[in-house]
Amino acid sequence: MKSASPYLKMQVIGAIENAPGKSRRERILNVAKLVFLDEEGQKRQFTWRTISTWYYRYKSTGITGMMTKERKDKGVPRSCSPEEVLEAINEVKAFFKPGSRPSKAAMYRMCIERGILQAERIAYNTFSRTIKTFDLLDESRDQNPRRLAFAMEYANDLWQADTMFGPYVNHNGKKVQAKLIAFIDDASRVLCHGQFFPDEKIDSLMEALRNAFYKRGIPRQLYVDNGSIYCSAELTLVCARVGCILRHTPVRDGVCSVIEN
Repeated sequence: MKSASPYLKMQVIGAIENAPGKSRRERILNVAKLVFLDEEGQKRQFTWRTISTWYYRYKSTGITGMMTKERKDKGVPRSCSPEEVLEAINEVKAFFKPGSRPSKAAMYRMCIERGILQAERIAYNTFSRTIKTFDLLDESRDQNPRRLAFAMEYANDLWQADTMFGPYVNHNGKKVQAKLIAFIDDASRVLCHGQFFPDEKIDSLMEALRNAFYKRGIPRQLYVDNGSIYCSAELTLVCARVGCILRHTPVRDGVCSVIEN
């Protein structure tokens, strides 16, 4: 089977935020149970290890990390990946006293003694550097605190987008119901862009999104519902190209009254 395209990888990464689970690991495991459609309409499913690799690559290098590259070390055994280190850490924690905070050195020794990791595949310095680079011991990021709606800290961290039905107007001699496509910044509640269209098609969404980008820049995340235009390959590809994570609401759950509020 051919490799996943960058925008398919971004679609999978975006699903992590909405997946159920108290920790990032649990959410990734739940995403691994989902089925995604590629550009040709083929059903694709990925292992949690693959999804974890994509996630950490995106966090480390951005959209460039989603590009498929030919291995330079083909035929040579590779060292442990970040997700393998994370899995080892979660497994070895069971051997320490509950509530304790073992050092990285202690966890590494335990991993080697228990055969969870092999010293010839990963040295302690690499183990420690991997933990620091990917914040594998930052438990605060794995918690899912209760929020009132959204509460992003900075502007352009996340935009919400939605469509609202407007009044009936005359368009090319026909009476049609206008559609308002709008983008609002979650942290500042600034209206990034709003525009009426005679229809709700992908071309209308692309025009509105382009105007929003021109006015306010590119957000880190875009949060939308599961309408046909918001699940289109065109929107996913645009977000992948500009390095914006596309997130969708849970099925049968719309964006939280973006326009009305």
